[in-house]
Amino acid sequence: MRQKLARVLGGVAISALVISGAAACKADSGSEGGGSSAACDLKIGFFGPLTGDAAGLGIHMRNGTKLAIDQYNKDNADCKVNLTEYDSQGDPAKAPSLAQQAVGDQKVVGIIGPAFSGESEVADPIFDEAGLPIITPSATRPSLSTKGWKIFHRGVGNDTSQGPAAGRYIKDVLKAEKVYVVDDQSAYGAGLVDEVKKVLGTVAGEDKIQVKQTNFSAVVTKIVGSGATALFFGGYYTEAGLLLKQLKGAGWKGTMIAGDGVNDANFIKVAGEQVAEGTILTCPCAPATAAKGTFVTDYKAAFDNAEPGTYADVSYDITKIFLEGIKDGKSTRGDLLNFVNGYNKAGGATGVTYKFESNGELDPAQVIVWAFKVNAGKVVPDIEIPKA
Repeated sequence: MRQKLARVLGGVAISALVISGAAACKADSGSEGGGSSAACDLKIGFFGPLTGDAAGLGIHMRNGTKLAIDQYNKDNADCKVNLTEYDSQGDPAKAPSLAQQAVGDQKVVGIIGPAFSGESEVADPIFDEAGLPIITPSATRPSLSTKGWKIFHRGVGNDTSQGPAAGRYIKDVLKAEKVYVVDDQSAYGAGLVDEVKKVLGTVAGEDKIQVKQTNFSAVVTKIVGSGATALFFGGYYTEAGLLLKQLKGAGWKGTMIAGDGVNDANFIKVAGEQVAEGTILTCPCAPATAAKGTFVTDYKAAFDNAEPGTYADVSYDITKIFLEGIKDGKSTRGDLLNFVNGYNKAGGATGVTYKFESNGELDPAQVIVWAFKVNAGKVVPDIEIPKA
C-alpha cells in the first residue's frame, strides 16, 4: 500500500513539474503586480521572394525581420519566437499553397508580407479566412486595402502616394516634356503606372511588357521613335534593367524613372553600371541606410557588412510590432490582430509612427516618398519628394 501511495505521489510530483515547466514558458515582461507574460514557441512568418528574379528585394526584407527576431530572442532566451520563411519567388501562382501552409501551422500568429501586390491578391483572402494577421512592408497596390480583409495592414504608403510623387518629380525636377510609360502587367506595375499618368496627363506613348520577358526590341523601337526624353517603368528590377540596357544600346539618351520594385542594387547588375547611371528610383520609404538608432550597424554586423536594402528597416519595425504583442502575452492570432489594430507607436529604425487606419493603411500623416538616384554604381538618396 505504501509502495502504491509512493508511486501515486511520485506521479503527482512529476505532473506538478510538467505543469510548472509549461508555466515556465511564460516570461514576466513587466513590473511586479502590473506586468504581463510573453507567449513562447510561437512563430512569425516572412512571405516573399527569397529566390528567383526578385530575390534581391525579398532578402533585405527577410533580413530586417530576422534581425528583429534574433534580437528579441537574445533578450528572451527562455521564451523564444521562431521565424518561418515562405519563399514565394514573387510568383502569384505559388502564393496560395504557401498561404495554406502558413495558416495550417497554428503556431504561426503573424505574417510579415506578402512582399508583392500580385501574391497579396491571392494569399490575403486565405489569411483573412484564417484570421491570421499580416503587415506588408512593401505591397503597394491601393486596391489591397479595399477588399474588406480584416487582417490586412500596410507599413508604407500605397501607390496613390508613390505614383503621384513620381509624376511630380518627372514634371517639376526633371522637367521632362515627353514621357513614355511602360508596365509589366503585374498588379503592382500596372497600378503604379496608372497613378503616374494621372499626374502627367498626356504621355508620348505607352506600352506593356511581360514578366520574364527578355527581348524588348519592339517597345525599344517605339520609345526611341516617340522622341521621349523620359521613361517611367512600372515593374521589377530584372525587366527594368534589361529594357534600359537595350534602350541605351539603341542610342536612347533619356532617363528612366521607376518605382520601388526596381529600387535595388540588383537593377545595376542587370543593366550594367554605365547604363544604369542617372536612373531615378522612387520609394514610399526613407533611405534604410540612414535609419535611426543602431539599426544600420546592427544589420551590417548580422549580415556580413551588407548595407540594408529597400524596406529592410520597415520590415524590422513591423516585426517588432508583432514581437511587442507576443511579449505582452498575445498568444493567439485574434489577440495579436487586436493588438496590431490598436497600435500607435514610433518605430525604432524608421521613426515612423505606426498607426493603422480602419482599412489597414498606414496613417497618411506618416507617409513619405523619396527619390533615389543611381550614382557611380550605387543607389543613393536624392530628395524627399514634397507632398502635393
